[in-house]
Parts: sequence; structure tokens; C-alpha cells
Amino acid sequence: MLYLGIDLHRKQLTVSVRNEKGDVILRRQVSTRWDKVREFLKWVQAEALREGGFVAVVETCGFEGWLIGLLKEYGCRDVVLIQPEKRSKKKTDRRDAHAMSELLWVNRQRLLAGQKVQGVRRVRLASVEEQEDRRITAARQRAGRQRTRTINQIKYILRRHNLEWECPTKTFETKKVRKWLREIALSAVERLEMNHLLAQWDLWDQQIEELEKVIAERFQQNPTAQILSTAPGVSAYSGLALAARIGPIENFPRPRSLANYWGLTPGCRNSGEATDRLGSITKQGSPMARFILGQLVIHALRKDAWMRAWYGRIKRRRGSKIARVAVMRRLATIFWHMVKHQEPYVAGGPPRLRCQRTKVVQGAA
Repeated sequence: MLYLGIDLHRKQLTVSVRNEKGDVILRRQVSTRWDKVREFLKWVQAEALREGGFVAVVETCGFEGWLIGLLKEYGCRDVVLIQPEKRSKKKTDRRDAHAMSELLWVNRQRLLAGQKVQGVRRVRLASVEEQEDRRITAARQRAGRQRTRTINQIKYILRRHNLEWECPTKTFETKKVRKWLREIALSAVERLEMNHLLAQWDLWDQQIEELEKVIAERFQQNPTAQILSTAPGVSAYSGLALAARIGPIENFPRPRSLANYWGLTPGCRNSGEATDRLGSITKQGSPMARFILGQLVIHALRKDAWMRAWYGRIKRRRGSKIARVAVMRRLATIFWHMVKHQEPYVAGGPPRLRCQRTKVVQGAA
């Protein structure tokens, strides 16, 4: 079998091909033009017929979907998608491709069997539906951020002239405020800037409305998102975004696995006698999942008294920032139980503790 390591970039592929003995038989760069890539894969396919097939390893970069589909089209038995964790001080594309092909050859049995390899963060290939859900929710997040940026620019113009006190309503995002913004007296340049910003504001609102319609339709077709929506503050948008970034719950054997997958567990540097050196969270998972969990903390603390009391105890010991991250990790654990057992969110603490309290009360009675 041939083992193909690919370092993907916009204009070229840097490849390293090994045989079953582990010897490198080809190291070169290939243009990403369709004819060049197909020509190279035809050669790999012909060589693999004599070797019993070929497998490939690719580093995730955000636009590797077309290459994975092309590899499967030319008979690739399996594509191992990995996420790089450490940046070498002697980094070149050729060294990266060479190291990936060696990694694939050395751990070929475990990787092809789907088993875990220490030090390798393997990325699961998402289904077409999950990829579309991720893209539509990411587009919704970008549109929301752009709208917020536009509104802040409008406020900055008002602040330059101390006009915020004349705002007709207490809430800024109203029809009266928009009408007032179109009529206030400004210089010619600032009036032109204000008109452009108001047009952008209307455009972001229109795009967000269109995105939310599509999200609502896809939300109704996603059972995992509907289960997550029973938690405080989880809407169709946030539920679909989290569900698309969870995927099959069978990939996470334990509740803490999901928190670790989203980068919510602390890093550590334990060696020798120093065994308690914990650092900040790793942030190795989805940034959007962490962003949404950070927004859900407010709703969970408002509506779940048990979670609020637990948060207060951590806040008194470690501070509010660490306590908020602790709630985010606890929410990830709760979401694992909800999806795993198909149960809605229940306020009041872990279910096992509630069952134990009920048994104690019944026994005392």
C-alpha cells in the first residue's frame, strides 16, 4: 500500500509518497489546477494498483473538502484528516508533507482502524448536512457581527457631536431611531457616511432575516438541535450551530470528551515532582461553540438556581472569569447527557444527585 502525505495550500500541494517498507518514493510539489492534480492522482492510482491501494493524510485548513472528494474519486481507501498542534521552528512545506507521510506509515494500523494515536488530533469528516449547517450558522454569526460593527460606527458619529442624548427612544434599534438618524443635521461628509451606514444596517437586517428562515427550516429537521433547544437561551440558531459541531454523539465516549473537544479543559505542564501545574483552557476546538456557550452562561445563571449557586461558590474562590468558563464546561457536559440519552434540559443540578436525594427522602419517610 502507498501512504500519501499532503500539505495543502492555495496554489500547490506538497506531497510525500511512501511504500509499504516506509521508503519515500516521491517528494514533489503539484499545482492545484485541476488538470495538474488529476494527472498526479492518475499516477498515484496506477502505482497503487501494484501496491494494493493507497491512503492519504491531510492537515485541516478549512478548504480541503474538494481535495478529499477528489482523492476518494481516484480510489483512496481512507483519508485521515488531522489538526496540527505544534508549530515547528524549522517549518517548510516539504518537511510537513514528509512528517505526515511518516506519521501515517508508522501508525497505519491504528489510524486505518479508527483508533486513537497519542499526540495526533484527528478530525472527523463531517457529513454534507453537518457541513451545510456549519456554514449557514457561521454566516449568521458573521452577519450579526457586521451589523453590530455598523451600529457602533453610527454611534461613534453621534458621539463626536454628543447627540446620543437626543435619541428619541431608550433602545437604539428602533424605527424611530432610524427615522431620526436620517433627519438629524450633519455636515455633507458625515451625512454621506451616515447614509451609507444606514443602508448597510438595512442590508444586514435583510440578510439576517433570510439566514434565520433557512436556519429555522434546517432546525426542524435536526433532532439533536431540538433537544438542545430545551436548554435556557438556546434558540434555533444556537441549537443548530452546536448540533452541527457535535455530530454523532458516539464519537465522545465520556461527558468530558465533548468539553475537551471544544477546548474547554485546562492545559497542563506536569513533569517530575510538579504534578499540579494547570494552565488556561486549551481553546483547541470550535471557536463558535465556545462563543455560543459563553452567551448561554447568562441565560443558564438566570433560569437555573442550582447552576447560579454553583457558579457563586466558584466565583468567590477563583473569580468571575474562571467561574464563567466552569459553567461553559458544565453546560457542555449537560449537553452530552441530553444528546446521549435524548432527554430535555432539567434545572436543579445533575440528575444522579436528584435521584439520590429522592431516595434518601423516601427512605427517611
